[in-house]
Amino acid sequence: MARGMMRPVEYDDSDPYVIIEKHEGGVGAFLVGVAVGAGIALLFAPQSGAATRAELQRSARRARERAQEVVDETRGRVTDKFQEAREQVESRIDAARRAIDLKKRQVTRAVQAGREAAEEARDELERRIAETKVAYREGGETGGAAGGAAGGGDVSGV
Repeated sequence: MARGMMRPVEYDDSDPYVIIEKHEGGVGAFLVGVAVGAGIALLFAPQSGAATRAELQRSARRARERAQEVVDETRGRVTDKFQEAREQVESRIDAARRAIDLKKRQVTRAVQAGREAAEEARDELERRIAETKVAYREGGETGGAAGGAAGGGDVSGV
């Protein structure tokens, strides 16, 4: 067989095997344990019927109190987690609002700067047009040679 190649492995499915599942205990498991314990206590109780009933009542009361404690603890944890999640969401919303406000201010400044630049360019263009008109009129009154030069024409070759 070539080096690095794996040989097929055969398994015999007829061999018994054990599956182990792990579960965390919960309120249900606790209550089942209480019921089983109470049943066993009844079977092996060396007490009279009245004493057994009184013990069962005490056990039931303790189980009810413990169940209420578990409910209260769970409620507290759920409330805490909900509050944490709410605070995180509110924090992210506030951060998003701040980012939006910042972008609004930046866009507003950019638009204002663009308007100012466009106004300056328009003023400069209007000034140049006015100068060109004046130069053209002055050139037209003096015979056209200056007008040709002012208009950008080449008069050196004439």
